[in-house]
Amino acid sequence: MIRVSNLTVAYGAVKALTDVSFEAPTGAITAVLGANGAGKTTLLRTLSGLKAPLAGSITRDDVELVGMRTENIARLGIAHVPEGRGVIGEFTVEENLRLGALNARVNVKESLTTQYERFPILGERRRQHADQLSGGERQILAMARALIARPTALLLDEPSLGLAPLITAQIMATIKELCASEGLNVILVEQNASSALRIADRAIVLNVGHVVAYDSAEVVAADEKLRQYYLGMAV
Repeated sequence: MIRVSNLTVAYGAVKALTDVSFEAPTGAITAVLGANGAGKTTLLRTLSGLKAPLAGSITRDDVELVGMRTENIARLGIAHVPEGRGVIGEFTVEENLRLGALNARVNVKESLTTQYERFPILGERRRQHADQLSGGERQILAMARALIARPTALLLDEPSLGLAPLITAQIMATIKELCASEGLNVILVEQNASSALRIADRAIVLNVGHVVAYDSAEVVAADEKLRQYYLGMAV
């Protein structure tokens, strides 16, 4: 369980998040939704230790994360896949995966085999440079690089960004399958609200840094006001 309590984050005089509270259960997908500028990316950056909050608490199984170094948060099993894929184009697929295993207590050979079995396209392209992959393949590589360290929590920032609808559906299905098979604690930031709500268990909706809804994905998806005013979805 990741528990966020009264979290406030600012950039200078501008507050990006104000008094945000929610719980993300283990073995479930919690979608974080809202328009551009709502504070979604800031939330993930704060959860992974890249941004320090002004106030509030973040705990993982009762361990306080606020004030902890990013690398120590990662060692607790919390992996962050940032917006824009984040793979290194000049490196091969396998070199990118090996980067994910740095400082992780895993058997690298076995972990590589696991990722190639999970994502066969990466096994086929292991010697290719990442900048030769399609957008969807780079997103798969970014997820595999995070998963190679065998995390127990996965923070995903806009995994469907710039992808065609068919590829988006495949990526979302993969996230759902990983959550079910690995028992991962997934926090999914998405601009594509309809895709996220189809696979999520719970959803939190942010508007200019404030929580305007936090409920089951089904309830959020059925709320006409949320769909129209905060999620940009047709009613």
